[in-house]
Formats: sequence, C-alpha cells, structure tokens
Amino acid sequence: MTFSIAARTPDARLFGIAIASSSPAVGARCAHARAQVGAVATQNVTDPALARPIFEALARGASAAAALDAALSATPFAAYRQVLAIGREGPPAVHSGTRALGTSGTALGPHAAAAGNLLARAAVPQVMLERFAASQAAAAGSDLDFGAALLDALRSGLAGGGEAGPIHSAALLVVREVSWPIVDLRIDWSDADPLSELQGLWERYAPQLESYVARALDPCAAPSFGVPGDP
Repeated sequence: MTFSIAARTPDARLFGIAIASSSPAVGARCAHARAQVGAVATQNVTDPALARPIFEALARGASAAAALDAALSATPFAAYRQVLAIGREGPPAVHSGTRALGTSGTALGPHAAAAGNLLARAAVPQVMLERFAASQAAAAGSDLDFGAALLDALRSGLAGGGEAGPIHSAALLVVREVSWPIVDLRIDWSDADPLSELQGLWERYAPQLESYVARALDPCAAPSFGVPGDP
C-alpha cells in the first residue's frame, strides 16, 4: 500500500523521507526523521513505534543495519513490517518481511534506500533510487535541491508503476541541524492526485523555508513577515 524513499545528503547534514500510499495520512504514521541522527520509514502493516529504538541506536553510533535488526528482534511481528533506516554514516538498511503485502521491492544506494509493497512492479524502488541519485548529481547542493530530489524520486516511482491501485496520501519530511523538521508537508487524503498536490504545496513552501528557520532562531534578524502590522 506504500512506496517511499529515505535519504541523506552526502555530508549527513540533511535527512528526509518522501512517501506515498493508498491509505490516508501516510506522513503521520510512516515517516520519521531525527535531526543529526537519521531517517526511518515504517510501512506495510506499519508500527510507528519501531522508529524510536532505531533512532536511539543510531544516536549511540550503531549502523543502520544493526539498529534495524535490534528493533525488529524485539517484536514478534517483524514478518509484517517493511522498514527503511539511514544514519549519519555507512550504508542504509531495509527490512521487508515475508508477510509484506502483494508485490514488494527494495533498493539500496550509498545515501538512500527505497522500498514499497502492493506495487505494480517490483522494480519501482530501484527506479526511485536511480532518479534520486540523478537529481542529486545534477543539483547545486542546496537544501531546496534535496527536498526537490526526494519529490522527483517519488514522482518517478509513480511513473514507473507505483502501487497496484490509486494512491491517496503523500508526504515530504526533511530535518537538518535544528530540532524540528524544516519541511513537514502532507496531503492526508486526495481522490485526485496527491503527488501533484504535494508538489504544489512544496513550491509554495520552499521559497519561505529559510525565513521560517531564521524567525525561529532570531526573529530580530529575520526577514519581515510582509503582512499588515509588520513594522
């Protein structure tokens, strides 16, 4: 019911998730990221609680594979779970349990992992990974380029087959050095085209991203709000 990509920039300054699903509110249940630690996607028959022990292990210096294995070993339901994890160093890791729904697939790269279940084609995650790598290679390296590359990967997954049925929700989550997500955009339900709606939301939000961060860190030095009453 879901396909996603979890990624970092090569310098591990940013981590992010882009995800889409036929189920509602996929971003609220399945996308997780912790600043300066990593990113985790919990999907298929999802258990969001798996993200916390993975992040705790990553913060202690465990590899993504070790953190993922430890979290799954503590649950009797690993066969139902599909989980992606990436930390600051080393390769990402993916678990796709034997009870994953329908056609499932996974793909791993040096700075990203992709996975999906109930897919139209098992190759969808590899298509996403290749598109993300190409977008990153062509980008100038800004924070906005990272978010755009994640969305590019998600759109390529849909174009490459996506889910076996229609998707209804999508999300983009990005963290960097501040404690809150610098991007947390969600289309919780759409009967039309949630990826196009998410892309439109990103295009509206992205030009204001740095201003939002600046206002949080030092409103006295931040750009004006541009609204009535703003001196």
